[in-house]
Amino acid sequence: MVKQMSSQSGRPWGYLISLLFNSLCLVIIGKQGQLLKNSRNSDNLQGLGWSRKAAEEAEAASQYSCSGHGYVFVDTFHWNQDGTPTCECNECYMGLNCSQIDPDCVSNADSGDPGFLEPFWIANAEVGATVIPAWYRMSYIINDVQKSVVSPELEKQIHDIHALVGNAVTEGRYIVLKIGSMHLINAVVNSLVEILLHLSPRHSLNPAQVVAASPFYGGYGVQTELFDSGDNIWTGDGRAWTERTESLNSTTFIEFVTSPNNPDTLLDEAVLEGKNVKTVYDHAYYWPHFTAISRPADEDIMLFTLSKLTGHAGSRLGWAIIKDYDVYQKIYKYVATSTFGVSHDTQLRATTLLKAVISGYRHIRSRTEAIDSESKQMIFHYAYSVMRRRWERLERILNMSDRFSLQNVGPLYCNFFRKVTGPSPAYAWVKCEKEEEEEDCAAVLEKAGIIGRGAEAFGADKRYVRLSLLRRDDAFAVLERRLQSLICYNNHCEDIFSSNQTDSWAQF
Repeated sequence: MVKQMSSQSGRPWGYLISLLFNSLCLVIIGKQGQLLKNSRNSDNLQGLGWSRKAAEEAEAASQYSCSGHGYVFVDTFHWNQDGTPTCECNECYMGLNCSQIDPDCVSNADSGDPGFLEPFWIANAEVGATVIPAWYRMSYIINDVQKSVVSPELEKQIHDIHALVGNAVTEGRYIVLKIGSMHLINAVVNSLVEILLHLSPRHSLNPAQVVAASPFYGGYGVQTELFDSGDNIWTGDGRAWTERTESLNSTTFIEFVTSPNNPDTLLDEAVLEGKNVKTVYDHAYYWPHFTAISRPADEDIMLFTLSKLTGHAGSRLGWAIIKDYDVYQKIYKYVATSTFGVSHDTQLRATTLLKAVISGYRHIRSRTEAIDSESKQMIFHYAYSVMRRRWERLERILNMSDRFSLQNVGPLYCNFFRKVTGPSPAYAWVKCEKEEEEEDCAAVLEKAGIIGRGAEAFGADKRYVRLSLLRRDDAFAVLERRLQSLICYNNHCEDIFSSNQTDSWAQF
């Protein structure tokens, strides 16, 4: 009996010994594989030559997660006692690894900083990376042959991205680069004034009126007034001139039309017309993640910016697409004289980013397909899903109360996505509906810990305030919480925060 039991119990022990042996072998093999992988990575770095140190520094910085609420960059300058870099925390987060949240933090919804695209580029780090040699295009000009300050490859990518999206006609057009679209404003105004004075000499004694229909982007007035030229003057709302027929015919105008508009995100059109009017269309937000693409824009002068396309606001790149060669020449001359073009480093980075965007759609058979494995390279699908979800969540919160209302934006057919898409605007144009709050809606929200941009900045009624939906996920989460706290009392509101506030990789 004892021998029989020993024999039966010996089988499990042998099995365990065998399992342990096999597991040990797998661990050893795994370690060897990891060592081999690290060795190969090291060999690859060694093969990089002069770029190895820069690659190592970039890779090392990217290894710090900062609890998902901050970053370490190559140029991070604060260091801990143990020799590790200090995380640069997102707003409302703090601590060595950004793991602590400030419960009293206010929501900063004023800025148009497009941080919502950071996760896309983290997931696509390889295709979006740019390596710049120390001797890269050190001259003022791109090369000695063309004598140009504009990269031909970047110009090609700008043509290609508009052809892909179908949001602007670029064939037979001229492109001018500038340090962000803000600098393009004055370049365009200065150049158009000269043309208007030539066309209408009898108006030369009066400055050209720079206008935009209210609510308008405040940057037009800021730029015009900053340079304080005697040839032009900012006079605000263009609609005010439509009722002054005599003045309308005896004055020259430069009208800016933002479409989609900032702040109310509507697809606006010009309000003035005539030989004495030059119209400039600012299409910074005319991309499929912010609005449906209904047609390729084909105006005389159109402005675009990299910041609202790829999210790289800090790179400071804007471009104008121009029909008329004489207008192009004047704007190009102004740019070349005032800043001598745009940094070659910025142009290289923009070229890489646009190539990455275009390559993400190169092998897609149908834009209406929702393929997870491919959507991570499809920036417009990714960005639309984020902005659409944010708008839906904001609507759910504000619909709980009759105290506030949102601008009326509805679904439209999008030629790019080839389907009807719901609204996904960059901003919420919020109106305070209560009579006691009509005087200053921005002040009402500020008391609740929400900083928006007041309507005065847009030449509009104080009952309105603009809230940015473009910022990082952390910032939008704080905005949601603050709005819910403002609207809901005694826990009577539905809790809409039980799930993750943003599903960045949701199927389109």
